[in-house]
Amino acid sequence: MRDSILTEEHLMFKEAVEAFFIKEAVPYAEKWEKDGVVDRDIWTKAGAMGILCTDMPEAYGGMGLKDFRYNSIVTEVMIKLGVSGPGFVLQNDVMAPYFERYFTPAQKDKWLSGIVSGEIITAIAMTEPNTGSDLAGITTTAVKKGDHYLLNGSKTYITNGILSDLVVVVAKTDASEGHKGMTLLLVERGMEGFERGKNLDKIGLKAQDTAEMFFRDVKVPLENVLGEEGRGFYYLMHNLPQERLSIAVGALAAAERALDDTLTYVKERTAFGRPIGSFQNSRFKMAEMNTEITIARTFVDECIMELNESKLSNEKASMAKYWVTEMSGRVIDQCLQLYGGAGYMWEYPIARAYANARVNRIFGGTNEIMKEIIGRSMGL
Repeated sequence: MRDSILTEEHLMFKEAVEAFFIKEAVPYAEKWEKDGVVDRDIWTKAGAMGILCTDMPEAYGGMGLKDFRYNSIVTEVMIKLGVSGPGFVLQNDVMAPYFERYFTPAQKDKWLSGIVSGEIITAIAMTEPNTGSDLAGITTTAVKKGDHYLLNGSKTYITNGILSDLVVVVAKTDASEGHKGMTLLLVERGMEGFERGKNLDKIGLKAQDTAEMFFRDVKVPLENVLGEEGRGFYYLMHNLPQERLSIAVGALAAAERALDDTLTYVKERTAFGRPIGSFQNSRFKMAEMNTEITIARTFVDECIMELNESKLSNEKASMAKYWVTEMSGRVIDQCLQLYGGAGYMWEYPIARAYANARVNRIFGGTNEIMKEIIGRSMGL
């Protein structure tokens, strides 16, 4: 973010977050990539530092900061330091709003303090093997049986899938009602019939645990409904602007890091007796990328401030998610090209950035879906 939208408090928070990740995450990033999952204690350390769910009430250990700039600082610092493993962004930007808005007082007392402290890791299970962006097509069902629901189905590509302790599962409680028949259920680690598949091997984000989940006659107590029965689809749609802006923030940070690294590289790497950055093609490419990133930064910062004022529309958030992730992909690809053969080597951060960036155009709703939302908002 530009310093112009950050206060002294934000800058102090940023310094503390940077110091935390440099000490507690950067030295272990390579190990986590090889393991395919982070050490669980990074979560409780982050909680102790106040990095998780800063917008949660102080009564539950949060800081009560209703300001998405703090969330964005955590995301940007992680990405610019090359830390891709801990699923903090999911907990902070995607899950926290659900919990604060829709948890009952009893649910808050049971789980909220643990979520803020990092003792409870959360996930959301929407995607199914045969259902991606089309939520109406999910086949996971939850049938009411007295004091509980009987949950059956499977989910895939679930971020925090291995480490998660509390999973929000999207299920159909009334198949005849379409969108109105969806309910969000809180499934806890250890519930009988709840099983996880293997940690999935992805192209990028190697340290981020991503897994399949299976639900076979899982008895979910009625008190584990999130919000109201049949309101699940509405809840999911209500939080999409923040989720999609969060993806844009991360994609922009990745592009900025890639350009910074590449600028250093083209000044130092020589060809034909001079730095490759001195060639006209290199200068023009760097100028183009710097311009696109500057445009994106202006737009994303504007969206952040609108979100803080509860004015960010779904279509504008879709624009940010679509355009910034596309831009980020172009920039990182071009940066890799300027590295030449070195850019294809995993030891270079640009190679990891290239692999990590590709999913940004897919999750949170594919960019094709973003264009559909934007087109419909134009009356088409």
